[in-house]
Amino acid sequence: MGYRNGRRSRKFYNTQVEKIISLLERKYKDKITLDQYLSICEQTGKEPDPDEMPPDDSVFPMEVQQALFLHSLLPEKWDGMSGSYLGREWSALSVLLDVYEIADRKTVVLFLKQIEAHHMASVNKELKRKQDAERRKTKT
Repeated sequence: MGYRNGRRSRKFYNTQVEKIISLLERKYKDKITLDQYLSICEQTGKEPDPDEMPPDDSVFPMEVQQALFLHSLLPEKWDGMSGSYLGREWSALSVLLDVYEIADRKTVVLFLKQIEAHHMASVNKELKRKQDAERRKTKT
């Protein structure tokens, strides 16, 4: 993603990180794929808007793609009593970084934390929605 040595390059790096984080937010916001979005636009006769499109994994820089890959490899943790999603188990991360020879570990871990936060929020939101629906169903 670039070097962060000088003041000017740090500013550029921070701008890049902010844009990538906003793309990750869009990716996890609606949970629809690019193909589904384009299909909806075609059915409604609406012109696809690049600012509204869910980003495909290929638009992200290599570090984000590596973070997405590592995120998929980390095992999930669930609370046994309440059934709440606790996130990913990070204990294997060091080994995975070594095995896949990740060069820019700090940047990959930064994006991995962002991905984990968005993923955890979306899973818990979906879980809460299902629990609320189940409660409404049992009350009637």
